[in-house]
Amino acid sequence: MRDPVWLMGSVWREGARDTMREMEDDDNARHAPESAAVRGDILIEAARPGDVADIEALVREAYEPYIARIGRPPGPLGEDYAVVVGDGRATVARRNGRIVGLLITALHADHVLIENVAVATSERGTGLGSALLAIADDRARAARVPEVRLYTQEKMTENLAFYPRRGFVETGRRTQDGFARVFFAKRV
Repeated sequence: MRDPVWLMGSVWREGARDTMREMEDDDNARHAPESAAVRGDILIEAARPGDVADIEALVREAYEPYIARIGRPPGPLGEDYAVVVGDGRATVARRNGRIVGLLITALHADHVLIENVAVATSERGTGLGSALLAIADDRARAARVPEVRLYTQEKMTENLAFYPRRGFVETGRRTQDGFARVFFAKRV
């Protein structure tokens, strides 16, 4: 299990390179090694089996608003989070013990796939989503793979603007598992 990362003050990312750089996002977060913060204290660590119910609640909060827009529940609402946590693919962000962020990644031969990133409504706009994405970047570097990939639903238009501001480039669009998806990649 990985050591937890504390986020305090502004957003910092674990394992950052020697130089700090401003992120190209709305909250002007900065990166630096081993710690980070978003409006107060946030702990980022591997999810534990006892977190599954709270993860499911966070995912419902994050994705249920999209059901009407998409016309069906988004993929993350059907995920078995006990399996994901058991596989060690889930990372959570906690504020005062409450799970307020989630990152699920999978390592592939040539990339890290972000399977899910979710942030509590109360934390949106704080830089927490960017901090979670930066952890995926760090995992790709540690695994010595050249890129991070993700996909989103075409009707989640907020994401179509969010990811490019964080360095992701659209690589294609296609229907997958019955969803109109937009695929992104980022070199690390």
